[in-house]
Amino acid sequence: MANLVLVLVNLIALPALLVFVVIINPSSHADAVFVSIDCGFTGSSTYKDENSIVWTGDEAYIHNKHESQVFNEYYSSNTPVDWTSTVRVFPTLNKNCYTIPIGKAGERLLVRASFRYWDFHNNPNYSATSPGPTFELQFDGNYWTTVVTKPYDIVSYEAIYVAKANTTSICVAQTKDNQLPFISALELRSLDFKMYSHVDSNYALLLANRHTDGTNQTVRYPDDAYDRIWVPESGFIFTKNVKGEARSINTSSAQDNPPEAVLQNAVETIGTRWFLVLDTSGLPQSQDQKVRIYMTTYFSEVIRPLNSSTDKRSLQVLVDGNPYSGTIVPPFGSVSTVYITNITAYSNTSFTIESTLQSTLPPLINAYELYTITGPLTQATTSTKDVEGLAALQREFEILQKWSGDPCLPSSFAWEWVECTNTTIHATPRVTSLKLSGFGLFGPLPDFSSMDGLQKIDFHNNSLDGPIPDFLGSLPNLNLLDLSENRLNGSIPTSLTQNKHLKLVLTGNCLSGMSCPPNDASPPPPAGPPPPDPSGGKECSDKPQMILGIIIHVSLISFMFSNF
Repeated sequence: MANLVLVLVNLIALPALLVFVVIINPSSHADAVFVSIDCGFTGSSTYKDENSIVWTGDEAYIHNKHESQVFNEYYSSNTPVDWTSTVRVFPTLNKNCYTIPIGKAGERLLVRASFRYWDFHNNPNYSATSPGPTFELQFDGNYWTTVVTKPYDIVSYEAIYVAKANTTSICVAQTKDNQLPFISALELRSLDFKMYSHVDSNYALLLANRHTDGTNQTVRYPDDAYDRIWVPESGFIFTKNVKGEARSINTSSAQDNPPEAVLQNAVETIGTRWFLVLDTSGLPQSQDQKVRIYMTTYFSEVIRPLNSSTDKRSLQVLVDGNPYSGTIVPPFGSVSTVYITNITAYSNTSFTIESTLQSTLPPLINAYELYTITGPLTQATTSTKDVEGLAALQREFEILQKWSGDPCLPSSFAWEWVECTNTTIHATPRVTSLKLSGFGLFGPLPDFSSMDGLQKIDFHNNSLDGPIPDFLGSLPNLNLLDLSENRLNGSIPTSLTQNKHLKLVLTGNCLSGMSCPPNDASPPPPAGPPPPDPSGGKECSDKPQMILGIIIHVSLISFMFSNF
């Protein structure tokens, strides 16, 4: 079946309509979003890898592409070897985000972010043993993990969560001086909503291990329609691999939809007195750090119906030597599943599969997944009122369009030019301050009257012109308005002059009763250093930058800013 293309049209973007193009791979859940982004690939075409997965470049999903840097390890052309040879580096901003449309809020997603570091900056002090950059990975305003890299190693992180809006945002954030965040690949697959629903949707699952047993072959798409990567396991002792004899395996009883391919083989011990110890190496390795975990174990009989008078296979799942499950008799041609959820584990917690006393055959296992459960996710996003106002400012002033993701969340990584209220995970953040002094803004002020939580507005030392908008005097919480050193004209609204609680600074403008400062030939440059030259890698597109808007579905305004 040919690849489908889903197009979401931005309803309010000016001056041109913006579109998102999402590649959807054919699969058994054909309506699901299936996006594979090669970060740093700037070619206009897509390409297909050895698994028939279609990859696209990342320019349609990011805002700060003109200040980021792209590198290709092997080639200078726009024809990639694969995603491991390209990278996008972000030398500016607290955080840089990829915004991906998913069609509707409430979608359960699997997101995989991958990183491969090499000396793309040609550092003279670089060596193959040097540590790579360390930085933070975030999703939808939540902390995900700390990315730790080293040369030429691929590190991947996978999360399953329910999205709160019709877009999802994946961000990398700088946490250490001189350690620039980067990303190599970003993959997003939507899941059937029943999958992984043993864990409350207010929490996310972070992959620790996912194994297929009894084989040396990795299983992923197209054998797994959701493109989960099942890695062969090699750590068992006193075991043997067993190839299944069933022509097909019915998986309909398994809520997490395991692929049939991981159930067609198994590993079993060499005798009933031996047991299988499951891999927990993906858990935090500090022995005093406990985490909540979710594990799914799959059991399917690999031998044709046994002689019931002499052969019987029955087993149990044990946690730290204590029975967790009842007796399991693996069925032939179908699957039994044991879910281990909402228990606390340490790095040395043991999960074992053992035969029962009645079993004449050794224990086996076909596959299993192990996740850690995060703390509660933030349930609120930056106020829709503030999102509307910030979008108006971004439409009017192009320099502001490079900021993306939630403006206030995570709280330590709010946009550089806003201040927000300190909130709990359930409270809606409000923007309380706009700090846009010396940003090189020119033109009239747009209407951002919806931002009624503002307490301080600082636009001084720009090239703003036109009249002072009346709405500024109606902002109920405003106590400081600094519009000095601009070229504003006309009269001062009485709502401002009569506000006794407002500190108003208007010097250096062309307002009535003021002497107008000389008219410069060009607006002042924005504050801060000039953007880096991206010529060290593949060139960015020369197309004019489009205006940022917000995706609107009926009356729902996404908390994320859309991309172009």
